[in-house]
Amino acid sequence: MSLIDRTRNLIQKVGTGTQNTVAKVQTGVAQAANTVKGAAENVGQKLNTVADGFESKGAKALNTISGVFTAPPGSKDKAYDGKLVGAGGQTFEPGTPLSQIPAVTPRNNPNATQTVIYVNGISTDKNGQSAELQAIADQSGMRTIGIHNATEGVVSDLLQCVKDKLDKGKNPAVDTLADTLYSELKAGRSVHLMGYSHGGLITSRALNDVARRLRIEDGMSKAQVEQTMSRLNVETFGAAACKYPDGPNYVHYVNDKDIVPTLFGLGGSGKSPLDFLRDAGKDAKVHYFSEKGMFSGAHALADTYLKHRVPFEQGRTGNF
Repeated sequence: MSLIDRTRNLIQKVGTGTQNTVAKVQTGVAQAANTVKGAAENVGQKLNTVADGFESKGAKALNTISGVFTAPPGSKDKAYDGKLVGAGGQTFEPGTPLSQIPAVTPRNNPNATQTVIYVNGISTDKNGQSAELQAIADQSGMRTIGIHNATEGVVSDLLQCVKDKLDKGKNPAVDTLADTLYSELKAGRSVHLMGYSHGGLITSRALNDVARRLRIEDGMSKAQVEQTMSRLNVETFGAAACKYPDGPNYVHYVNDKDIVPTLFGLGGSGKSPLDFLRDAGKDAKVHYFSEKGMFSGAHALADTYLKHRVPFEQGRTGNF
């Protein structure tokens, strides 16, 4: 039995318990979601009395609450999962060369030449990501192309986050990003990445996939993998990932008031007992700042994180 086969067998044994845990979590969360959704619908039906032809405000509010737990009826966003997104919301199949995708350009510099690939967070449909692509282009001065992380409702999106944390199951956005990076690196090209919230977790998982692929498929040593991946420039904003592989050049942005990165990502600026579980990547720069609150926009991309971003090379020197 080869080393790879033995390793895979070991991973499979360890993964079985993890998969069972994920299944239990999925079942429990789904049951809770259905219970809350059903309760909201039942109460909504009771309150949905008609007065002068208008639905009661209470019913509208409860119907809104019940809708949080699942994707909107007829939602088509899942069809775009893992697709490449260009200017005007155009989508392209995974594997499409980046040179063939019309990028979103900065409003004040339509002739920009540098390109960044961006992965969005949860609860963001394709139109929402398109707006974020424009915001990133305007702030960074770079052309932007998206890899879409589709939404299916908050609960489904959070379950996907759990599986990505455990590196279990399939995520089309992870696959597209990993394949894109591997192809670009094999062609000798450099790539600039940005990941926000769950998109940062997707970025971390894809980078680990690329590192494993370079080791197993290409037979590279650890040092060779890191040297190859040094052509990747990576920025994360409020990311839910706490570990990143060595090699890429990292700049991470963390708002101390944002519970996503402080609880599930790289933590806050202060010391934490969980710091031993965190790894920002070799020579990474982490910019901590403190702004707003949990319910007042601490996790917002355009209104909070992008306002603290500096040009990448400047960030790499720690000059924020």
